[in-house]
Amino acid sequence: MTRIPEPYFDQTPHPFGGGPVDPIVYDAGAAALRQRTVNFAAKRYADMMFVSGLDRATADRHFRLRAAPPPAGLDPGPASADIQAEAQAAFADGRISIETDANDRRTTVRWVGDGFVLTGHALARPGYGGILRGPHPRLGFDPRPVPRSSPDAGRAWPIGDAVEAGHPPPALAGALDAFFATSDGAYGVLIASPDRVLAEGYSRFGDPERATPSWSMTKAITCTLIGRLIHEGWLASVHDPAPAPLWRDPRSIHRLITLDHLLRMRSGLGFPVRHDDGRTTIGFENSAVYQDAGDAFAAAQRSIIATIPGSVYRYVNSGINVLGAIIRDQIERRALPYHQTVYGMLADRLGMSSYQHSADMTGNLIASGSGFATLRDYARLGVLYLNDGVWNGERLLPEGWADYALTATHAGTSYAACFRTNTDRLFPDLPPDTAWASGASDQRIFILRRHRLTVAVANEMDHPMDLAALNRLVAAAIDCYA
Repeated sequence: MTRIPEPYFDQTPHPFGGGPVDPIVYDAGAAALRQRTVNFAAKRYADMMFVSGLDRATADRHFRLRAAPPPAGLDPGPASADIQAEAQAAFADGRISIETDANDRRTTVRWVGDGFVLTGHALARPGYGGILRGPHPRLGFDPRPVPRSSPDAGRAWPIGDAVEAGHPPPALAGALDAFFATSDGAYGVLIASPDRVLAEGYSRFGDPERATPSWSMTKAITCTLIGRLIHEGWLASVHDPAPAPLWRDPRSIHRLITLDHLLRMRSGLGFPVRHDDGRTTIGFENSAVYQDAGDAFAAAQRSIIATIPGSVYRYVNSGINVLGAIIRDQIERRALPYHQTVYGMLADRLGMSSYQHSADMTGNLIASGSGFATLRDYARLGVLYLNDGVWNGERLLPEGWADYALTATHAGTSYAACFRTNTDRLFPDLPPDTAWASGASDQRIFILRRHRLTVAVANEMDHPMDLAALNRLVAAAIDCYA
């Protein structure tokens, strides 16, 4: 009698999925970090000059060189020494140069070092923000114009574009002046009720029509798009496994990750990090999506699971870009145009005609950050949440979505679902139930549901904002208007 040996592998046929995807490995060597540094500088100039519309002199004044650090692990701080000092010295010596081409809306940053020359390119196209091309000779997609709808110009804000902002009361005017006096990078501040713009103020380089950077405020847009897909019946529940297109194999550990884990930064996604000294560590994605010229959605889905999903809060961009991949997949499986549908489902429904995502070089609209809009358009998102997901009499978000998105997880962090909350009293004069969309350099959309107010503030990258003055400003708005 022939004995059948026990197989080493489960031979049960699986009708779905092709197995786990190959994990992405982050190169933290000095050469790779230098390339990311020039890439990010090129994107910054494309964003400032050709998306926000700043002139070159203002862009030069705003720019702060930010070298790419190696990603950290669970504990704060980089896993090894970074190259900031080296990059700063090269920039001061003129060995990092920045060229801009206004006709092609393109920027080129070149770093000439000891034995190397590195070049990074970025360009801007309407509807796609600043697109990082990096060292590659061309984009991986054709950035054709995206059809957009505009609000009724004759109707009052927020449904239309007609704004009659009143004069702020003296106490609020004084708080506005004090804020701008100590926040040199601020573009402007806007205070609104659900019905109208109450007050707005702008710096010498700000303007009501200027699209300003949001960075991670874009996560709140992505969160709201997930709410839209649930309301439309395209997705069922935030507590279901995340249906990422590269995570279809039911045997994969990625199937333990839910939409809620992704929205609340508890996915556990990380990646191996390879260092010049031969070490390999586990890191968590910080800003690689804005520094690596590639497919942001594929890279995010190729992350490994470094901690048990749901167990650890770790702020990463990769989880939100998995959500972006889900949104794109849900649109395209219905044979709808991807870019137009992303805008049509939310931004255009709210009349946010100035809003645009940044695309990666393959055409994905980056879900984790780097969107742009005027303050009047940012504030429309705040109004949607003030009205519990109802816009102009139509429900756009599921009932209770505002409670879900704006409520902290209550497990070691004040983070909610792509929004932040004041449970840790970062703003001591504001109520604990204050929530806000938050960007890298203190861009914010405050949502004060109890007081029926939203406050939008825009700031330039890497310029310190006086948060104490902002706290007093928003508190003054509550005193004046609530």
